[in-house]
Amino acid sequence: MEPIIVRELRKHREFDQALDIFQRIWSFEPGTEPVSAEVMLSFAHFGNYVSGAFAGTRMVGASVGFRCAPEFGGFVSHMTGALQGTGAGTALKRHQREWALRQGLDRIIWTFDPLVRRNAYFNLVKLGARATSYMPDFYGGMADGINAGDESDRIFATWDLSCPEAVAAARGEPMSVFVAPDTEAALVSRDGWPERRETDAAMVLVQTPEDIEALRASDPLQAAAWRKELRETLGALMADGAVVLGFHGRSSYVVDRRT
Repeated sequence: MEPIIVRELRKHREFDQALDIFQRIWSFEPGTEPVSAEVMLSFAHFGNYVSGAFAGTRMVGASVGFRCAPEFGGFVSHMTGALQGTGAGTALKRHQREWALRQGLDRIIWTFDPLVRRNAYFNLVKLGARATSYMPDFYGGMADGINAGDESDRIFATWDLSCPEAVAAARGEPMSVFVAPDTEAALVSRDGWPERRETDAAMVLVQTPEDIEALRASDPLQAAAWRKELRETLGALMADGAVVLGFHGRSSYVVDRRT
């Protein structure tokens, strides 16, 4: 595998290539792309973050971010996508972190779909970010090949760039989470369907479906059931002040109700 080199984008054709990467990943309907090549050019020209990940001369990932109000940390990672199997996703986020620190920024925030296991694992374990809030149907309806037909619930990920977890992640050390022996399940998968369980345990596990993207295509009713049950368990727990400690076994959120 060729080494991945990440650098900021400056040329018109590079912004077109970045847009092509996003299109290949999300399959947007014409006119629904959340960012255009022209917007990326403007972002880059006026001091925001637009980067590409390259394997040799081939772009295999891209990332777009913009500055925001200080109370939100100063920097929003709007969109990051990498072709599968390239390792570009990790390289892009590390480059993004280094860029933000050079700008005097200490935090990056972004959103992710709480039902997508690999994204939860990547954000909470490999990067050491925190899940700070649950936003039901945050974007409204989305007309891309991944999200179409589903509500756009999102978790806000907050990445404190100098915290021990982020520093360890920059060294390639994933974040581990302690699961106490008396931890109980609040949401599990039974024959592929979500099943909520009543529990008074201080620490609970909230399971996710194995592959929500495939499930949306093969069984929309089951996918919708997962959205509803996760919102009413994880979303409700977070709204009540519970803290997501991490992601366990590549399948379940670990949630502490005591804090």
